[in-house]
Amino acid sequence: MEREANMLSRRRFTQILGAGTALAALRPPLSLNARGLRPPVTRAAAAVVRLSSNENPYGPSPAALRAMTESFSLAWRYPDEHQDALVAELSKLHGVGGDQILLGDGSGEILKLSAAAFTGPGRGLVVADPTFEAVAHHARTGHAEVTAVRLTPDYRHDLSKMLGAAGSAGLVYVCNPNNPTASLTPKGEVHAFLSKVPRETFVLVDEAYYHYVESGDYESVIPLVQDYPNLIVARTFSKVYGMAGLRCGYCVAQGPTIERLRAHQSWDSVNIMALVAALASLRDPAHVEQGRRLNGEVKKYVCAELDKLGLSYIPSAANFMMIDMRREVRPLLEAMRRAGIEVGRFFPSLPNHMRVTVGTRGDMQAFLAALRQVVA
Repeated sequence: MEREANMLSRRRFTQILGAGTALAALRPPLSLNARGLRPPVTRAAAAVVRLSSNENPYGPSPAALRAMTESFSLAWRYPDEHQDALVAELSKLHGVGGDQILLGDGSGEILKLSAAAFTGPGRGLVVADPTFEAVAHHARTGHAEVTAVRLTPDYRHDLSKMLGAAGSAGLVYVCNPNNPTASLTPKGEVHAFLSKVPRETFVLVDEAYYHYVESGDYESVIPLVQDYPNLIVARTFSKVYGMAGLRCGYCVAQGPTIERLRAHQSWDSVNIMALVAALASLRDPAHVEQGRRLNGEVKKYVCAELDKLGLSYIPSAANFMMIDMRREVRPLLEAMRRAGIEVGRFFPSLPNHMRVTVGTRGDMQAFLAALRQVVA
């Protein structure tokens, strides 16, 4: 009788869940068209066009959405076997052992763990300027000295100067493609840098935007992990996979390095919904290709319109752009916000540049309309 009651209770929960899912699917920001992509956001559907956080406007794979829905019935379970399944799939993808992969609560957790494991008093951090600030924030919290090295005039990491600062550092952070500039550091320079960094200094290469790169002068450094025990490569499901709100990422490194990172990590830091969605996403490579293609098409359109306006921009290898506004950008950021367009924050080392995420074509039409008014 108790078993029957439990079955009825579970069935009722499933019915409620199904009804809730159906209602959620009708809401404009979450609705999908036949190809599984969110339709362009219009001003009628959203008060603000959000182009500030380098999110993928097309959302997750339809397979990932189905996996997420089904995962509600697993909410009472710890995520161990789902962690194992995702690690096994990533091991196959990258040709490494399972002991060389560590999952994280987004790649942001990987950055935090790296700072905790390899920086601190007397073990500094070397970063580019500007770059993604999270790892520097975590290092400073641990009382590590942070050395920021300006990018080159063409916005590459100045790896020769970073190498000069690396001797007394515990960790060097290389974001490639770089955020916020969306620029590349060529593969030959990265390879040469890795070969010269002292082995006691760890190098964290952040490849969050790897999937968007189209240049032949770039490649992932994951295959180099086998040669460098001090190399850590971070990846995320937040960008091309469209899972920024779910928080799932990982890194690849040699086994002993993984264990040093794991020692600072909370148990079960990645939830079941994120794990099953990530696994389903890896098994749907067509969605990644589609997202990359759409990003490239819309970015090309935006570049052409910026050319007409006479505005220059840093060549972008990612899903966002840095536009040179030729004036102090902070008043323009506020003007764009008043026009209903939220763009990226102010970057002190690039005070005249505006960072904007490449959204859907509709998003970017709204952005360009507001931009024309702001610069008129």
